[in-house]
Amino acid sequence: YQIVQSLKVCVLMVLWAIAHLSSPGYGLRALRRTTGGHRGSAGLTGQDANGVPLRRSKRGWMWNQFFLLEEYTGTDMQYVGKLHSDSDRGDGSVRYVLTGEGAGTLFKIDEKSGDIHATKRLDREEKAYYILHAKAVNRFTSEALEGESEFIIKIHDINDNEPRFTKDPYMARVPEMSDIGTSVIQVTAIDADDATYGNSARVVYSILEGQPYFSVDPETGLIKTALPGMDREVKENYQVVIQAKDMAGQMGGLSGTTTVSITLSDVNDNPPRFTKSEYIQVPETRELGSEVGVIRALDADIGENAEMDYRITGSDGPGMFDIITNRTTQEGVIVLRKPLDFEKKRQYSLRVQVENVHINPRFFSVGPFRDEATIKIVVEDVDEPPVFERASYVMEVKEDAAKNTVIGSVSASDPDDKSSLVRYSIDRRTDMDRVFNIHAGNGSVFILRELDREEYAWHNISVIATEFNNPRQISRVPVYIRVLDVNDNAPTFATNYETFVCENAKANQRIQTVSATDPDEPLGGHRFFFSLAQEAAGKANFSVRDNKDNTAWILTRRNSYNSLQMSVYHVPVVISDGEFPMQSSTNTLTIRVCTCDREGNMKLCNAEAYTARAGLSTGALVAILLCVIILLMIVVLFAALRRQRKKEPLIISKEDVRDNVVSYNDEGGGEEDTQAFDIGTLRNPEAIEESKQRRDIVPETFYPPVRRPVLPPTRDNNGDVRDFINQRLQDNDSDPTAPPYDSLATYAYEGNGSVAESLSSLESVTTEGDQDYNYLSEWGPRFKKLADMYGGDDSDRDS
Repeated sequence: YQIVQSLKVCVLMVLWAIAHLSSPGYGLRALRRTTGGHRGSAGLTGQDANGVPLRRSKRGWMWNQFFLLEEYTGTDMQYVGKLHSDSDRGDGSVRYVLTGEGAGTLFKIDEKSGDIHATKRLDREEKAYYILHAKAVNRFTSEALEGESEFIIKIHDINDNEPRFTKDPYMARVPEMSDIGTSVIQVTAIDADDATYGNSARVVYSILEGQPYFSVDPETGLIKTALPGMDREVKENYQVVIQAKDMAGQMGGLSGTTTVSITLSDVNDNPPRFTKSEYIQVPETRELGSEVGVIRALDADIGENAEMDYRITGSDGPGMFDIITNRTTQEGVIVLRKPLDFEKKRQYSLRVQVENVHINPRFFSVGPFRDEATIKIVVEDVDEPPVFERASYVMEVKEDAAKNTVIGSVSASDPDDKSSLVRYSIDRRTDMDRVFNIHAGNGSVFILRELDREEYAWHNISVIATEFNNPRQISRVPVYIRVLDVNDNAPTFATNYETFVCENAKANQRIQTVSATDPDEPLGGHRFFFSLAQEAAGKANFSVRDNKDNTAWILTRRNSYNSLQMSVYHVPVVISDGEFPMQSSTNTLTIRVCTCDREGNMKLCNAEAYTARAGLSTGALVAILLCVIILLMIVVLFAALRRQRKKEPLIISKEDVRDNVVSYNDEGGGEEDTQAFDIGTLRNPEAIEESKQRRDIVPETFYPPVRRPVLPPTRDNNGDVRDFINQRLQDNDSDPTAPPYDSLATYAYEGNGSVAESLSSLESVTTEGDQDYNYLSEWGPRFKKLADMYGGDDSDRDS
């Protein structure tokens, strides 16, 4: 390999030398360059702006032109060239200096001789040339002997890069059945070598895999179809390998490859085809609008090229079926449009056509893009429920019809071949009162009780038909029964008439207009007749005039009426209708006699009549009375609450410790637990309120209060309690309004550490100090027992 590379370098150098030396004047240009030095001959070349002549000086130093081959593989540093100045006399006084791109790293210069070497292996594709600057200076004084000059080191290219494709792999599509030479895709390979020097970057394309289907243009890389009639349905995907080789494809050139994936796109070149005739079974109970079956034609194409339309071109049951195209699955869905009946027709034959939606005119020669098939639809028998002759029944019956009267009948039959008997019944959910019934065998409907048209004019019931052989097969039919009217109600007053007549009324004066009502509804409308009752005709004070328009007037029959003689008249009016049989009733009109003015306006009437004229009914009077009673109850309740609020409590305040009975139901922690009294009151008698009165005393006007002397304080711990008790005893003895002798007033204190100590006899046994209880004998007969008890204890203890 090294020998080959060396030969390549030698050949390139020879070619370079021939190319450059053949041009005239080349040697001079290579060895002499103009510079700004001070040596050499000069000539006038012109003047500057100030008229000073311009001089062109000859270069003072020269060197070889520098070229360097890339990818040097030798062991020594690659020689680039030599710098030499005319000032260099060979005595070592000249020093050559190199600066610029790569100086000191990629390129080194011998300061004495001016030889330049490349220190590293260079790549033209990385950098094609380097710009450097050279100058010669005096080694001892560092004075510039030559001005700085710029030169370029060019890197000569060698074929060291293979072509590379811009993509790998390529993806392409071409329609199937394309003509020869149809463009598919263009591939591109790039060579990094120098395209301006030799054939290193000249690329030639060729196809390695993919013949004979495709070809490639060697210059442009355009891939084309090379075989006619390529069918996607036969083969859809192709893998093509393309090679790019430099050196114009000659031997020794470098190459690269890429893969092109080519897919044949679909065109509509295949018509749809039915594979076989369809055979569909459907039960006769299938609902209208539901799917009967699905048919499908096959099309080798895909996408929109395989879209199809189905239609029915012929049928022995016109309008029975329809077909709809499912755009998602490209299937034909047969839909039922009319009900099926196995007993009438058991099979249908349909002629169905399918056709492509998008047709390519280029392939008309292939044949018609449609197909036809025959579809057999077989109806399956299903056990069906009974079928009524009518969808609904309407029957009529008179309201005076007797029980068990037949008002009509229904009829149903089993539509199946094996006809079954039918049993009839009434759905009791539609006849809760059991007004009707039906004969189970023949369907006759009859009534079970008398009817009243005025109560229900229509009855809506449901009749059920059931097969004997299969009770689960049930069908229903609505039956509407109309009750016909019979003249069985007598007419009556339209309202409860009540009027008055003036005392000064004249004869034949109209005082009231009456009308009638009748719940019956005759076909020709109502016609009522009014007359005065027969029993009142001879002595009647009023008359009845029939107006022939279903109204009548009540007229007076004399000139005056006296309320003192007769204040109320009751006029019996007979109302009859004109139907057969005629119905009539006697209605009473109440007329009250009142005092009126000249214009006939009522002025004075009895209380009952006045109340009636005022418009106060019995209900209104009752309501008013209830309101009055409620108001009285509220007033009484309010007064009772006010009276109860004025009562004083048994104990006026917490500080009132006068004659009250305090009960201690449980034992507490001392005098702080009781709220019956304040021990401070016992210690300070002046703090007792004098203004409050006891409940059991009379007012001061009869018994003036007794003034209580203020007792001086004493140092005895129990002295103030003793004085308080004595004062209470004195008040009770001298007060005639005090409680009786058999009442109990308890004055006691309980608790350890009480300042007032306890008056209980239980604690007196443990008392260490001397206590004199002789004063108890002075309190009267009520304390005699207590005095004996304490006196006895003292005597016992002394003994």
